[in-house]
Amino acid sequence: MSKVYDLTVIGSGPAGLSAAIYASRYNLKTLVLGMNQGGTITDAHKVCNYPGLPEISGPVLGEKMKEHAEKYGAEVKMGLVEDIEKEEGNFSLVTNLDEKYFSKKIILATGTKRRKLGLDGEDEFMGSGVSYCATCDGKFFEDKIVGVVGGANSAATAALYLADIAEKVYIIYRRDKLRAVDAWKKEIDKKDNIELIFNANVVDLLGGDSLEQVKLDNGESIDLQGLFIEIGSVPKTDLAKDLGVKLKNEYIDVDSKQRTNLDSIWAAGDITTNSNKFKQAITASAEGAIAANDIHKKIKSSN
Repeated sequence: MSKVYDLTVIGSGPAGLSAAIYASRYNLKTLVLGMNQGGTITDAHKVCNYPGLPEISGPVLGEKMKEHAEKYGAEVKMGLVEDIEKEEGNFSLVTNLDEKYFSKKIILATGTKRRKLGLDGEDEFMGSGVSYCATCDGKFFEDKIVGVVGGANSAATAALYLADIAEKVYIIYRRDKLRAVDAWKKEIDKKDNIELIFNANVVDLLGGDSLEQVKLDNGESIDLQGLFIEIGSVPKTDLAKDLGVKLKNEYIDVDSKQRTNLDSIWAAGDITTNSNKFKQAITASAEGAIAANDIHKKIKSSN
């Protein structure tokens, strides 16, 4: 058998990388596998609530976490884990890059994926007007008219980022007021080129080769070139389901030590029942640290 890691973390966001930092400091041979180094935090153009860092971009924070984990000896590699099997008492993990790894313990930290509107044409206009990441695609809409669907923090921060790039930004929200924290709402109020449209849902996407207009269920139509969808996320639990990990309301059911119902498998971050009501980098990081600590104690007690 090839090299066997003490711990493999599946997912390279704040939960996974924090777990790797702690596990490596415990001298556990640690591997992190993920396709997006830094996870969804890299979608945030500005993070203002991570302790010790009053203001930092999401991509920079993600990179710093990765470098921190690597400094203590963790191996952070690209790869989407597609299959996990038990083999000779350990787990074998196969990635989309046809790489195979072996591990004694696993932390599932796969995070979430963006929720879609579910409209006809949504997939067709993806990359041609429809986006789920303002920091990724915002530069393509310089001096253009765009919309943001949603009313929580992610929608508010996306709109603020786009307001510095686009000519005009509409925030389209189904409720009668924003749910974002007051700090973001105050910033939005200062922007002359942000217009709020409440009690409305996007019901149709229109255009030719690219998006040109959206229709709302209040009877209005808005001419725009870009629509950024920020209506929350759903946990990525396909691997967990395949393994037989217990779910609760779509999230991985974990205890206070981040243990799942299966021996040698933990979970941390936005996919767990502990985090699903408050998805923040700091809570994800805390869960990763807790899981790594428990794994260290397990391995130490068995030696």
